[in-house]
Parts: sequence; structure tokens; C-alpha cells
Amino acid sequence: MTKVRRSRVHSNEKLGSPDQGEPVYLAIAKIRKPHGVTGEMLATVLTDFPQRITPGRSYWVGAARQAVTLEAIRFVSKGILIRFAGIMTPEAAGIYRNQYIYASSSDVPELPEDEYYHHELIALQVVDEDGLLVGEVSQIITTGANDVYVVIAPDGNEILLPAIESVILQVEPSEARMVVRLPEWE
Repeated sequence: MTKVRRSRVHSNEKLGSPDQGEPVYLAIAKIRKPHGVTGEMLATVLTDFPQRITPGRSYWVGAARQAVTLEAIRFVSKGILIRFAGIMTPEAAGIYRNQYIYASSSDVPELPEDEYYHHELIALQVVDEDGLLVGEVSQIITTGANDVYVVIAPDGNEILLPAIESVILQVEPSEARMVVRLPEWE
């Protein structure tokens, strides 16, 4: 069974950068609000690898990908409390409210064979068992049971494919394709 790790893009923000050769950025957390009087911010973790969010590293914030250095992090029951270098007041922290924190895709850990990050699946060409084009993966919906791949067919229609072993037969990122068995709906 192919496993997929989360790496998300949210709201109206696009996956990565628009130009060839630029790094792709992955959302790892979302800042919710300032916390306390020392510039800390409460954030929700969006990555499967929260232990890799560490002080002293550079990250990027918001749609403009503003560079920041993480100065401190504390894990709490409601998420994480973080502070960026140079942010010392709740007013200064307030400008980051509801912003996403990004890491470069080159900084994410390698996964075992047959496991993929969401961003590796977006834009894959989807073909059926006979090699006929089904469409292109445009989005991944995370549900409680399994992910669902949104495939845009050549005619523009959406096809929803559950990410289960009987439907997703092969994922070949190096070939930019995914082989599927289309479910028969009764």
C-alpha cells in the first residue's frame, strides 16, 4: 500500500514557486495568534515531522515567503508556541496572525519506499491499467479513512479516486505518472 505524508498548501496559496528552478515550499505550521507578552505565537503543526521544526533554522512565512529565523519553540497541548528572532512584543507577533510557516522541500526527510509527500503527487499524469490517460492529480483531500485524489480529466471533469490499494496500483514520481484501476460505481 502506498503511504502518503502530509505536506500541504492551504487556501488560495499555490504549491511551491511558479518558476522552474525555484525551491518548492511546504506548509509545516499555521500561526494562529500571539501568545503572552514576549512575542510568542501559538501555531498549529501541519507536518508529520514536528521534531524537525527547530530553533536556529530559517523558515518562510506568508504568501510572500518572508524569511524568518526561529528563535524558540515549545510543544503544548494546543500546538506549538514559537518565537521568531527580533519579535519581542505581542504587537510585533500580531502581524503573523493566520500566516503559514514554510520549509523548503529540500529540507524534508526522505521517506521509505512507496511513501510519498502530497507535493510529489500533485500534477502526476494518471493512467489506467491499459495506459489510457485518465487525467492529472490536481488536489488531495485528506479524510479520516484515506486520502482522496482529485483528478482533472482531459474534458475538464473531476474524478475522485480513493487512495486505497485496489484503486492506486502504482505511483511513479520519476515517470510523473500514477497507474490506477478506476472503481466501478454501482
